[in-house]
Amino acid sequence: MRKIYFDHSATTPVDNRVWLKMKPFYLKNYGNAGSIHSFGQQALKAVEESRKTVADFLNCFGEEIYFTSGATEANNLALGGVFRTVQKKWRNPHIIISKIEHPSVLGPAAELKKQGAQISFLEVTNKGLVRPEELKKLIRKNTVLVSVMYVNNEIGTIQPIARIGKILGQLNKKRDDKIYFHTDAVQAANYCDLDVNKLKVDLLTLSGHKIYGPKGIGVLYVKKGTVLAALEFGGHQERGLRPGTQNVPGIAGLAEAVRQIRKNKKNNRKIKQLRDYLIKGILKIPQSQLNGDLAARIPSNINVTFKNAEGESILMLLDIAGIAVSTGSACSSGSLEPSHVLTAIGVPKEMSHGSLRITLGKYNTKKEADKLLLILPEIISNLRKMSPYK
Repeated sequence: MRKIYFDHSATTPVDNRVWLKMKPFYLKNYGNAGSIHSFGQQALKAVEESRKTVADFLNCFGEEIYFTSGATEANNLALGGVFRTVQKKWRNPHIIISKIEHPSVLGPAAELKKQGAQISFLEVTNKGLVRPEELKKLIRKNTVLVSVMYVNNEIGTIQPIARIGKILGQLNKKRDDKIYFHTDAVQAANYCDLDVNKLKVDLLTLSGHKIYGPKGIGVLYVKKGTVLAALEFGGHQERGLRPGTQNVPGIAGLAEAVRQIRKNKKNNRKIKQLRDYLIKGILKIPQSQLNGDLAARIPSNINVTFKNAEGESILMLLDIAGIAVSTGSACSSGSLEPSHVLTAIGVPKEMSHGSLRITLGKYNTKKEADKLLLILPEIISNLRKMSPYK
């Protein structure tokens, strides 16, 4: 049985062109980029060429790009680095994040709160969108950082990052102390404009394995003039901000994945057509609803709730049938709590447990979509027959 993969927001398969770019750095050009000999210099050249590729993608300078082990580390570095830097002036610096951030932002924020940070949450509408004007009401004298994700990993909504950046830019002109702006752009990279000058961000996070690149590699963009305190020590790599032997194959692979994004924008139209076809078919199932805004949404995302059908059970039965989907974020799938994202947009607890996240990729086909539409209604019907709720 050929398995079908509809969970691309969790991770993507490595593009063959990416793998071919990485392979020599495992088997032939395997030097440490910190070594002086020719092996090391060859590796260093690959790192710096990759840095330029990513910088071109973001429309920034190469020295503003820092390679990390992934987006989780990059998000920790963004929040924790700002916090440590401003602690010299502010005993209890104020940080604002949206209510629907990824756990890799919520987690660091919670930890910083234990260390004295004041945390405020920017609400979202029932469509999963922040209101930029509401941000102004949360700003305080000691506000040092705002972090709002570009695209939500569960419901796919695209946040008005450029609008927020403009508002913060206007506020900063009237302040002595700058409010830094960070966005987790992990889910946006395949589909949205990541020109940091248009977005007006100071910090931006990327991940390799969400864009058909390898796992274990990420990026933090740090705008010139943004001073971050290091969270790790013991090496000179990445200009001392992120010490440790550089993952040369991963860096080369991420850069090639970025190149492919720029070459293959036409994939987005195909993915959107397939997504809309699936949504139309899925919503024919009685007592089903689409979560989040359809218009302000990346082309690959479907998040749907089925009344009186438990999401984990749907997932497992689909998996038995050879179809991989998700019930939410892969980083919080071990939790029995309802999705914080669905709760934030007003989905009742009993309904949120019946949610399914279907995320498409560039290799998915209509034939695969038809198989899901054939199997899913029967699964929902059978689960409802066993449900104690009618």
